[in-house]
Amino acid sequence: MLRFDPFTDIDAITKSVLAAGTGNGRSPRFMPMDLYKVEDQYVLHADLPGVDPGSVDVHIDGSTLTLTAHRTAHSEEGVSWLASERFAGTYRRQLSISDDIDAEQIVASYDKGVLTVTLPIAEKAKPRRIQVSSGPPSPAETVEGEMQVQVEA
Repeated sequence: MLRFDPFTDIDAITKSVLAAGTGNGRSPRFMPMDLYKVEDQYVLHADLPGVDPGSVDVHIDGSTLTLTAHRTAHSEEGVSWLASERFAGTYRRQLSISDDIDAEQIVASYDKGVLTVTLPIAEKAKPRRIQVSSGPPSPAETVEGEMQVQVEA
């Protein structure tokens, strides 16, 4: 009896497509990260175990934040590998950031294999309370027939 499972072929194709361009047996495939918001900033943690701290680079160009790091492979001379599962090479991850981030105040640190990037929210993007006055607007609050709203920071 011949069994036919159409999902086997689809699964194989999906795995090959998703694996394409993600590195070879000795090069990095991904940079796992966590990203969360706390108070007035976003915090990114990226796992980069065994990476040389001097190779870690955080670069911003317009609205693109690029994280780059390199892990050097051990010398393979005279070595008989029994298992080789740790990746070596260059890790790179790019993220789009909004104009609501204060790019001038971004800070980064690398400690114990974890890259931490703090992305503060710009003052203009923070929530604020708008004071509402009662009664008709005064002439100082009106310019060319348009009503002006006073903003408290």
